[in-house]
Amino acid sequence: MALSYPLQVVNLLAALLLLISFAMLSQRRIAGLVTLFAVQGAALSLSTAIVAWSTGQHHLYYSAALTLGLKVFAMPYYFFRLIRKLDVDRDVEPMITIPTTMLIGIVLVIFAFNLAMPISQMSGTVTRSTLGIAMASVLLAFLMMITRSKAIPQVIGFLAMENGLFFAATSATYGMPMVVEMGVALDVLVGVFVLGIFFFQIRETFDSLDLKHMEKLKER
Repeated sequence: MALSYPLQVVNLLAALLLLISFAMLSQRRIAGLVTLFAVQGAALSLSTAIVAWSTGQHHLYYSAALTLGLKVFAMPYYFFRLIRKLDVDRDVEPMITIPTTMLIGIVLVIFAFNLAMPISQMSGTVTRSTLGIAMASVLLAFLMMITRSKAIPQVIGFLAMENGLFFAATSATYGMPMVVEMGVALDVLVGVFVLGIFFFQIRETFDSLDLKHMEKLKER
């Protein structure tokens, strides 16, 4: 059965989310990572709004607006200010090479699609076909977290992973209850501000945001 036009657009945005996840893996500059994170948030917000319009799930409009406000405007603006104040707009130094990371990412995508296949068959939503992409986005974001040595890229990876989880929830069950989404959004927002303060403390102590310097705090 042919998909309706709105669902075709959702599938296109899902593919865009996956491409952005790979672009984030290969991005060497912190400012570029922040920009890609904002674009990912915009695609996620638009996808959520289209799902809300095509399925009549009106609570998803609030989720889309919340995602737009936090992930596209507030958090990227905050990260760009941190980059300017900390003067860390330099090449990101991954722990493993970019080609190796991309190969691992391809393996994770194949694994995610095979893992999501039986789950999507049990789901009754019209967007269940995008569940594999959502799970792949989560795994790619997690890969970015563990292959970066700088603090800010690791936080962006965590937020990108939260984007993938939100997209997975939308694909499988048309999202979480609004009170849960508000609580998660508040926790993430507070966490980002606290981590911003933590960045300044790391920079003041070690004159660098490379987390490998934290090993110096181990008891001898």
